[in-house]
Formats: sequence, C-alpha cells, structure tokens
Amino acid sequence: MILEIADIRIQLGQQAPFEAAIEQATAQVLAQAKGCRGYKVHRSQESPERYILQVVWERLEDHTQGFRQSPAFGQWRALIGPFFASPPTVEHFELVTASP
Repeated sequence: MILEIADIRIQLGQQAPFEAAIEQATAQVLAQAKGCRGYKVHRSQESPERYILQVVWERLEDHTQGFRQSPAFGQWRALIGPFFASPPTVEHFELVTASP
C-alpha cells in the first residue's frame, strides 16, 4: 500500500465551497479510481486555508499512471482546482512501522 499526501492551500475565505467541492470530488471521482483504498481530508487549525489530503493506493502506479493520466483526473481538477492558491505539493509514502 502507498500513502499519498497532498498539501493543499486554497484561496482565502473559500473553506466552505472548497469543502463541498472536495467532498463531491472524493466521493464521485477519487473513490471510483482503480486502486484507491480510501481517503481522508484534514483542515489545519492554525492555517484554515491549508488542507491535507491522504489517499491510500494499492500501488504507486494506480495514482501516478492510472488516475493522473485518466479523464477522471480532469474531472477531479475541474471540481477542486479553482480553489487552489498554489499547486498542491504531493508525495508518496510507504509504511515503515505502525501501532499494533
């Protein structure tokens, strides 16, 4: 399993419409992507225009090739992209250790 972490910064004062848009985008687009095993979206308490998106993928390629190179990625960006203050920073992680 691969954990994708996307650090998203949105435009000032756009929290409510962004949260509605990302809820729609995750449920209708991301959740349908091959290899997507789940996701979480967190809002920063200190910086309310900052969000962290966590997506669990079966394989790195499910995200980098399957999703990002599909028409679904265009739908995804059309829903949430207009809110971005800057392009998200995205990294992929593999599990090293976990709590029991």
